[in-house]
Amino acid sequence: MPESLKSFINISDLTEKQLYDLFDIADSMQEILDKKEPCDICKGKILATLFYEPSTRTRLSFECAMLRLGGKVLGFSDASGSSVSKGESLADTIRTVAGYSDVITLRHPHEGSARVATLYSHVPIINAGDGGHQHPTQCLLDLYTILKKKNTFAGLNVMISGDLKFGRTTHSLAIALGRLGANLYFASPPGLEMPDYIIHQLESDLHVQPIIFHDLREHIGIADVVYMTRVQRERLGEMEYLKYRGSYVLGNETLHETKSDAIILHPLPRVGEIKPEVDADPRAIYFEQAYNGVPVRMALIATLLGVI
Repeated sequence: MPESLKSFINISDLTEKQLYDLFDIADSMQEILDKKEPCDICKGKILATLFYEPSTRTRLSFECAMLRLGGKVLGFSDASGSSVSKGESLADTIRTVAGYSDVITLRHPHEGSARVATLYSHVPIINAGDGGHQHPTQCLLDLYTILKKKNTFAGLNVMISGDLKFGRTTHSLAIALGRLGANLYFASPPGLEMPDYIIHQLESDLHVQPIIFHDLREHIGIADVVYMTRVQRERLGEMEYLKYRGSYVLGNETLHETKSDAIILHPLPRVGEIKPEVDADPRAIYFEQAYNGVPVRMALIATLLGVI
């Protein structure tokens, strides 16, 4: 990574070459994990995890990644147990925690919060999700999983399905795949379509024309990658959530229409949009996808800290 990259806030922060370099490093991190031997690449370094929103996979995989690298972790998983509950501003929290750590992972409900945090930190900030905006490290592990299974992005038919309006993982992934030459298919219930600014960026900046539709089964037969997402209950009113819940459900019946070598991904947690019966299908690799968060985040932490 060049010196100018001080933090990782948006998937567009990385050039295509930097993405592939990071994936090469993730491969080497996987080798470290496979050996099950102590690692001291980040010995003496501290990762702070500031999670203002609930998380399982993102927070634990970041903590696991730092511990596997030989570093240490501090932070909170519930802002109500911190001085945030007393009214402390994000700026003051970041200023304080930057003095205790070498890199900060931040998840926050407000869009743009991670970018704001960089203004008050002298240590790298990693965006672990800012509202309904971006989730760039999830995008990294999604891309890494696709690359390991398909060996390329160019020409792949990728169908991204579900709540595309508030599903921040889909925003980062759509931009990245557009840059890397994939064909994009966006399936969502009416009212939960991909935001206009993402469509504009794809069409105007990347010259990518996504196919937009509302029937999950319309294009699933040509998809090389089927990326399912849940309805974001926390960003909808209860009545809206009940309206959309169960709109798209992937089961064995629909899988019969899917290519034999397609892969099924999901950023998790799933809340009914993939039936448990699908888990036994070899095309369903969402738990492998979740595991890939560890070597990818190990690579990102080590790179931002300049220890490799």
